[in-house]
Amino acid sequence: MTTIDTSGTLNSGQSQAATQLAGNFDTFLKLLTTQLQNQDPLSPMDSNQFTQQLVAFAGVEQQINTNDNLQSLIALSLSQNASSAVNYIGRTVVMTNGTGALESDADGNSGVTWTYNLASAAAGTTLTVKDANGEVVYTTSGGTSKGNNDFTWDGKDANGNQLPDGRYTLSVSATAADGSAITSTIASKALVTAVDMSGTTPQLVLGAMEIPLSDVSLVGTSS
Repeated sequence: MTTIDTSGTLNSGQSQAATQLAGNFDTFLKLLTTQLQNQDPLSPMDSNQFTQQLVAFAGVEQQINTNDNLQSLIALSLSQNASSAVNYIGRTVVMTNGTGALESDADGNSGVTWTYNLASAAAGTTLTVKDANGEVVYTTSGGTSKGNNDFTWDGKDANGNQLPDGRYTLSVSATAADGSAITSTIASKALVTAVDMSGTTPQLVLGAMEIPLSDVSLVGTSS
């Protein structure tokens, strides 16, 4: 299983900052010691100046330590999210943002099913499918009944060309007899087959599509 790299550039930056601060502080102490050893006894150097510099160095060091602690908390949070995501494998998840996973079965047939709910019966509905780039790939009319209406798309565009598996989004435009818009909601479901942990946040793998945990509205039972 791939693990999340919680070190990354942030930890590298923290280490460089701490090293640079230590080097600057050592140089400052050497200069201060030399000045104290060679100062004029009749005109000693102003203690307020180097005291202020010491306080400034301490403040910067404290900030770096604080950032280190925050980075540790972020790494812990990422680890907990990864552990939580693994529990989704083998479960069916429901998405209500219009997203659907187009997948091919063992016979090479593709399909994705959405369920859209109309607040009232419609005089007409227009269903529009867009690809991951937001380009319209298919448009058709749909059911007009109040409540749930199922729509299954075979993954072909308007010219009958089979489109690749992946992430597609359905939008529904429904109007009443008087031309007013009817409110609709859309849901689709898919099986979680794996979890991709190669990025900064875990992604649920639904066939050829990946989604973040935030896209999940409902989790079903294990398959």
